[in-house]
Amino acid sequence: MTFNDIIGQDEVKQRLTAEFNSNHLPHALMLYGPEGNGAFQLALALARMLLGQQGAVQGMMVDQLQHPDLHFSFPIYKKDSGKPAPCDLFLKQWRELLLRTPYFSYSEWMDAIGAENQQLQIYESESDSLAQKLSLRANQGGYRVVIIWLPEKMNTICANKLLKLLEEPPSQTVFLMVSQHPEQLLTTIRSRCQSISVPPLTETDIEQYLVRHAGIDPQMAAITAHTSSGNICNAIHAITDDSEQQQFFDLFVSLMRLSYMRRVKEMKQWSEEVASLGRERQKRLLAYCQHMIRENFIYNFHTPQLNYMAAAESQFAVKFAPFINERNVIGIMDELNLAQRDIEQNGSARIVFFDFALKMIVLIKNR
Repeated sequence: MTFNDIIGQDEVKQRLTAEFNSNHLPHALMLYGPEGNGAFQLALALARMLLGQQGAVQGMMVDQLQHPDLHFSFPIYKKDSGKPAPCDLFLKQWRELLLRTPYFSYSEWMDAIGAENQQLQIYESESDSLAQKLSLRANQGGYRVVIIWLPEKMNTICANKLLKLLEEPPSQTVFLMVSQHPEQLLTTIRSRCQSISVPPLTETDIEQYLVRHAGIDPQMAAITAHTSSGNICNAIHAITDDSEQQQFFDLFVSLMRLSYMRRVKEMKQWSEEVASLGRERQKRLLAYCQHMIRENFIYNFHTPQLNYMAAAESQFAVKFAPFINERNVIGIMDELNLAQRDIEQNGSARIVFFDFALKMIVLIKNR
């Protein structure tokens, strides 16, 4: 992958190219921003520039993810709690996902490794593995590049060991970190990195990509780009497989209707259905509910360009939006945030979602 293959982000490309050409690239660089902005692809293209300086063969090796001096670290789960868990255990699935799709989401990675109910981390053994790899001479005699995807997923021990590598970096080694939540990283790690913000993609960039590379009708591409919130993964998912979003929409509509009608027995059944989804999908459902509450509140201002909803969601908003207003929107969002916190802390999903559903009875009537 080269910079020419990456959607948008022209300013970031120009900055990285200028630093590369002037030989001013830092030994540790962090590209940060929301999911689906192309930050990982920028890191991979920069790695290709660094490792491909010695010839076309090395560049092709990077493209095939087979270059011996290109190392990846990424969140995984432990297959055996009693054994070390370096990322190489999942390197086959990692390469398959990257070669299959140029842009991927965290949930797609979880699906690729069958981690539906797992909490992913980058473990201590990964920092040990990196230290061992970097203690050896570069296989091709040039740079060595380490791309760390979602470094905020490092556990504390791993982060502290990585800090030592950043403080005393091996010769001709570049660390490229791709973060969605840099504020969750150790301050000392952030201070060792040059940070570059990678903003969400523009609607125009996403629309052009869908038309040129996915063969989507321009009108549909424009609608998809508008509702993707600058996330190319959302856009690709919308045109290839929208089954999860449809499921979330159905669950959201069902809960709102049951809450309005005060069908407590059915609400308990709803909670049990959600509890069976798995923790990561539950977190995505809560994020979707926050999206729908926000969009329905904004819908009341009758400014279509500010809304980011699909056709079915917009149709539902016609009658539902009046129920989301200044008297209850903050309360609903607060309860969704609390539910998300409890799920992230491994609270009982049945209790968390049933409690939220019961609170919606009062909140949705407050109109």
